[in-house]
Amino acid sequence: MSEEKKKLDNVQVGSMPSKVPFSAQIDLSKFSASMFEKASDEEKRQQDVMSESTTFFKDGMRKLFKNPLAVASIVVISLVLLVIIFAPMIVPYSYEEILSVNGVRDKGAKNLAPFTYSKLEQQYIDAGGYRFPHIFGTDEQCRDYFIRVVYGTRVSLLVGFFASIIVLIIGMIYGSVSGYMGGRVDLIMMRIVDVIYSLPDMLIVILLSVVLQTVMKFRSGSFLSSLGTNMISLFIVFGLLYWVGMARLIRGQILSIKENEYILASKSIGTPTSIIIKKHIIPNCLSVIIISTALQIPSAIFTESYLSFVGLGVQAPMPSLGSLANSARGGLQSYPYKLLFPALMICLIVLSLNLLGDGLRDAFDPKLRK
Repeated sequence: MSEEKKKLDNVQVGSMPSKVPFSAQIDLSKFSASMFEKASDEEKRQQDVMSESTTFFKDGMRKLFKNPLAVASIVVISLVLLVIIFAPMIVPYSYEEILSVNGVRDKGAKNLAPFTYSKLEQQYIDAGGYRFPHIFGTDEQCRDYFIRVVYGTRVSLLVGFFASIIVLIIGMIYGSVSGYMGGRVDLIMMRIVDVIYSLPDMLIVILLSVVLQTVMKFRSGSFLSSLGTNMISLFIVFGLLYWVGMARLIRGQILSIKENEYILASKSIGTPTSIIIKKHIIPNCLSVIIISTALQIPSAIFTESYLSFVGLGVQAPMPSLGSLANSARGGLQSYPYKLLFPALMICLIVLSLNLLGDGLRDAFDPKLRK
């Protein structure tokens, strides 16, 4: 060993080969500065990225705004929101105000046609006074019909929005737990959903309204008293019954997502179940959640309008589109415009929201992307 070590020590550096055969070393002596040229502007542009990086949400919004029907629905919904927000600030009437002139009740202002005045109002205008026009006319109780339609649209949109939020929260939590846990837990939770599906929602609304009338007493003039027990029972029914469709949809998504490798990796490092659901599973279900919520809002609005039409809506004198349509039904032959305005508003809102939901589905659903 000592002789071999001496031989290695005596080896001169210059005697070693400049490059080891079959190695990745590059002999730079073969290259000179004249062999390299500066890249031209055209060659630099060829190296540019052809499309900028984007997120899933930005890409979906870009596709959404390329859909003309979705854009038209957004414009219509925006105009409706602007009207119901700013119209009460401009129109000098309230939804429960009986028209009067100089403190005298105007009994002749009953069932006026759009943009017409009563005799008392016309005399006041001829004397130099000013009366804001009745855009949609008046009802049988001498109240301005336009402002009642505006407040009725407010109520219907608020009911649709908050009912959809209730359905979203309950359905998302229930469906996430059921789909992620699987096994016996999923089996039991889905049987509960089947039982809830079989419950008659209309009967429960009626029973809750009767029970709440005897149990709950609201202070006069409060917001809850203006809504009435019928509307409160409707919110309770949405919270009890209408979330099952959302829960099933999210459960089906999670059953496929939880088999992915990144979920297994999170489990292997000991990530808590709640964090896995919140950080990994729910974000990947976001497109389905957005689409379902957008389509749930018009369904809730239509349900509220239907229940108000049959007398299970908000408490009078608070209007809703369904109650206005119901009150206009009696004078359909004499005053058809009184049914036309709330019915047209219901159709406009529900159609716009459905078209927007379809546009969101086309933009955010990966299976429908081209």
